[in-house]
Amino acid sequence: MNDQDTPQSDAPQEETPTPTPPPTGSSESSNRGVMIVLSYLWILALIPLLVDKDDKEVQWHAKNGLVLTAAEFALWLVFNLLAATGIGCVFLIFLPIIFVVFAVIRVVAIVKGLKGERFVIPGLSQYVDKF
Repeated sequence: MNDQDTPQSDAPQEETPTPTPPPTGSSESSNRGVMIVLSYLWILALIPLLVDKDDKEVQWHAKNGLVLTAAEFALWLVFNLLAATGIGCVFLIFLPIIFVVFAVIRVVAIVKGLKGERFVIPGLSQYVDKF
């Protein structure tokens, strides 16, 4: 056998430790995921809005969640007022469908928020910047 056919030595090789990345300089909170989830849970959106004032991304999601909650409440109020008049009883059939649509929007917004993205709701998210 020659040198090319001999196996490599079985001596343990040192692993180089991977350095931790430097801080990004943004004021990202340690509980950002929890705050983003709370941002889309109806009135609980007030918690990240009031507690995590330094994190601009959490603030945006909290405001977006509050706008979504206000739209859901306004739509619920209109449908119930129409149903109370007697001419809008047909609208009550659509009320569960609307709640399912809002629930899907909230889940999508939470998932995108946890990925670091924003879910812009057409017609509603434009009011977030006006807060």
